[in-house]
Amino acid sequence: MSFSLYVLTGGVIVMIILALLSVGRLFLGPTTADRLVALDTINTFVVGIMILISVITDSIVMVDVAIVYCALSFVGAMFLARYMEGGI
Repeated sequence: MSFSLYVLTGGVIVMIILALLSVGRLFLGPTTADRLVALDTINTFVVGIMILISVITDSIVMVDVAIVYCALSFVGAMFLARYMEGGI
């Protein structure tokens, strides 16, 4: 294994740990806004993990899946924000 593969794998591990910490904020958040921000943060980490895994495995398809997931995550976050605001 090359050094860059170790660095990328370490990045995936760090992002998984940070996503798990965000899950704690998702469940323990004092307000609904905190929970929504934690959910959006988790989605961002998932997209980053998917991109790093696609670089590690040299898979272009995973990048396409990450782009679609990112777009759906954005639409979902906008929907939830609008719902919280009382616009729906």
